[in-house]
Amino acid sequence: MVRDSFSMPRSDYAKIGELKQLCLKSGMQVKKSELLRAGLHALCKLSAAQLKLAVSGLEKIKTGRPKTN
Repeated sequence: MVRDSFSMPRSDYAKIGELKQLCLKSGMQVKKSELLRAGLHALCKLSAAQLKLAVSGLEKIKTGRPKTN
């Protein structure tokens, strides 16, 4: 097992909740980590061109931890 942390826009994080609700309506209870892992497996099935298209459509965010005042 590996633990990691990362940042994402709030709108992308909200999609996790939307997907969890969709799963619940379908009778499946899933964890955030399971959805992220499923997404990785789905991305691995794409061609290089499809992956490039999917990644290029993402909002660019600044990496690293925000500075504290």
